[in-house]
Amino acid sequence: MATEPRYPYVAVDVPEEDADSASVALFDLGALGVEERDATTMLRGADGRTTLVASFEREQEARAAFEELPATWSPRLDEVVGDAWRDEWKKHFEPFRICEGVIVRPPWRDCRPSAGERVIELEPGRAFGTGLHETTSLIAEVLALHVGDLRGSPVLDVGTGSGILALVAIALGATLARAIDVDPDAVLVTRENAERNGLASRIHADDAPIGAIVESYRNVVANIDARTLVELAPLLVQRVAAGGRLVLSGILTPEAAPAQLDDVKKAYAALQLEEVRRKGEWIAIALRA
Repeated sequence: MATEPRYPYVAVDVPEEDADSASVALFDLGALGVEERDATTMLRGADGRTTLVASFEREQEARAAFEELPATWSPRLDEVVGDAWRDEWKKHFEPFRICEGVIVRPPWRDCRPSAGERVIELEPGRAFGTGLHETTSLIAEVLALHVGDLRGSPVLDVGTGSGILALVAIALGATLARAIDVDPDAVLVTRENAERNGLASRIHADDAPIGAIVESYRNVVANIDARTLVELAPLLVQRVAAGGRLVLSGILTPEAAPAQLDDVKKAYAALQLEEVRRKGEWIAIALRA
């Protein structure tokens, strides 16, 4: 008899105001994904606190992370047996407006857009990016705000995840999208989403490192953690065409992580800071070359 698959995870309980910084810490310890549960979610968190459930590829990785966590977070190490849980979240993923003019819907839900609205069909699969996270919607909102600069131009999406921002960019008028990610699963999911939206010829997804790209773009977006944004700054700056726009997200507010925003600004001092947008505990910045 085949052995059922097992999925290790670490759960912690943290104060609500520390949830985003704790999520970053869990990713830094090797988590593949972090689910947040609080009073607003179907599966509630601990009373008065936010519960974070961090999944790991292997039990030894989960155990190593567990041993690094502070006792005040009440860390627990456990595992899920079997595959049924993987599709449970789909019951609660409904169509939504990610930015002005663009609706995102999962393949298992129908929706009727208003006049002038475009609908993106998205299956995030194994990749980050339903579009519901603040870091993603912040960039989408910036693209929609500057739609005139986007129309008729290609876009570079760095750390594409599910391909959601590449899809949004094309829905808003971009001609083509180059979508790159270091995760091979994300590349496959992006290609699948491009295909289901009839955009396979307009979205080129691969795992090329940013340093291997030689073209420059009038529109570049990167939704990655702040530490990686700082590391990639010289390479990302080089990919922005003269007069072009670079939009970065994945930066925690100063209240949640005091140094992150300043560190990112300093790393991109070669560009002109155009706009800072905030949603919850997350920040996106737009810069011009």
